[in-house]
Amino acid sequence: MARTSSSKPATFKLSAPQAKRVSVVGNFNNWDTKSNLAKKDSRGNWMVKLNLKPGKYEYKFFVDGQWVNDPGCKSCVPNSFGSHNCTVEIR
Repeated sequence: MARTSSSKPATFKLSAPQAKRVSVVGNFNNWDTKSNLAKKDSRGNWMVKLNLKPGKYEYKFFVDGQWVNDPGCKSCVPNSFGSHNCTVEIR
């Protein structure tokens, strides 16, 4: 019998050529800014791939100590800090 609810790859990308450090942070990692560090390519694009179980997640990028929303995100929800978190749904 096939197993369901296995993890699926999710890719997070951000263009930030001047940034020194970028991580993707969300309710999938308890908002830990030190985990899930992105890697920078020669064009200044940062990327991290995560394996996430199916579900809806809230996230942001943490760029050089500042919270940044994903400019490519199509869905956001209000957070308790008066700003918004991006959302992604893994199916």
